[in-house]
Amino acid sequence: MSRLVAGLMWLLHWLPFRLMALLGSALGGLLYHLAGSRRRIGQTNLRLCFPQMPEAERTRLLKAHFVAVSRMLLEYAYCWFASRERLKRMMRIEGLEHLRALDGQPVILVMPHFTGLDMAGLRVSLEVPVVSIYSKQKDAGLDAYVEQKRLRFDTGIVLSRQAGIRPALKALKQGYRFYYLPDQDFGARDSVFAPFFGVPAATITGLSRLAKASGAKALPCYPRREADGYTLVIEPPLADYPSEDVEADAARMNTVIEAQVLKQPEQYFWLHKRFKTRPPGEPDLY
Repeated sequence: MSRLVAGLMWLLHWLPFRLMALLGSALGGLLYHLAGSRRRIGQTNLRLCFPQMPEAERTRLLKAHFVAVSRMLLEYAYCWFASRERLKRMMRIEGLEHLRALDGQPVILVMPHFTGLDMAGLRVSLEVPVVSIYSKQKDAGLDAYVEQKRLRFDTGIVLSRQAGIRPALKALKQGYRFYYLPDQDFGARDSVFAPFFGVPAATITGLSRLAKASGAKALPCYPRREADGYTLVIEPPLADYPSEDVEADAARMNTVIEAQVLKQPEQYFWLHKRFKTRPPGEPDLY
């Protein structure tokens, strides 16, 4: 399976970005109708987060999101095979000066789950050494292949989520920039309930704890998809962060992510059960 996927991606990486987008549009329309369980998760998330939005508009948004996800899947071809120079052209960086200003200091790049996040991580690793955490694939062969491709420029290290946070903290103190994805539901452990679009969401407190333990500055960022590529937007570091209140820090992080989502809602990953873990006594939402 991994050889078949690799061969297909190698062929796709020759395609121009705009043509890849057209293929993604066709695939997204198909997946919207075929992926019933994921479609229902997306419908639930959008209804919870945008209760005032007309249903027809939420449907349009979800269809656009399936297109965005499909484009992202096809664009792994660029992540795996495109040259450094092509990746730099394809993923521009806005706000790199915020990162450069912190040379010599520990930095956490706070990247929510937007489509384009993997290409953005690879792109920023061409500027600074990066450490990131990933979830293992079920297919061991594919997992090893993907890890190899993530490391193909020798510009960073990747760690399995199963290894815990300590290796990442060690790398952060050694000068690696931590590319950190903090916005999915990993259960009640190490989480607090903080509002996300007004809905209590199990929110991991890792960003606050890591920043406190390492003295790192937290720089929010996100990839903005455009007609001819992406722009990785790096925002200024969060001021007075972390505080002494991890719950307040979690709520603040979610507020930052909300603002990013509202700029490009179709790009945010709505197909994950973000509200799976509920406060005691609340019913299952899915």
